Amino acid sequence: MSYDDERKNIRAAMDRLLAGTPLRSDGALAVLALAAEADVKRHVLTHRHTDLKDEFYAKVRAQGRIPDSERKLRAELKKTKERLAELIEENKRQQAEIETFARVVNVLTVENHQLRGQSGHKRALVVALRPAPEPGS
Repeated sequence: MSYDDERKNIRAAMDRLLAGTPLRSDGALAVLALAAEADVKRHVLTHRHTDLKDEFYAKVRAQGRIPDSERKLRAELKKTKERLAELIEENKRQQAEIETFARVVNVLTVENHQLRGQSGHKRALVVALRPAPEPGS
């Protein structure tokens, strides 16, 4: 297929998709559907006829429609932002717990030091007990 034939097919496919009357594709307002509708490979649009791809997306936006790929990205971005907000809240909660635990450790350290001071620095002697003999030995 010649360069001019490709452009003619892409423009015709663009018109059909924007009118909502696809013949060869699912009718999605995306490059893949445009390529299928024009009966060309996707890379032909994304590498050889980038001006037509850009024109297609401009026309889609001019109609007030959002391309499917952009709609999916927006949904993914929304989920990501929600997850980020959850993680930020979780991080704040964990930071508060860490600060509480640090205070507890400090109090216990002081109390331990005080208790050791009250015992007159006597060290307790720990003696290992011999295990009881087994019956029949």
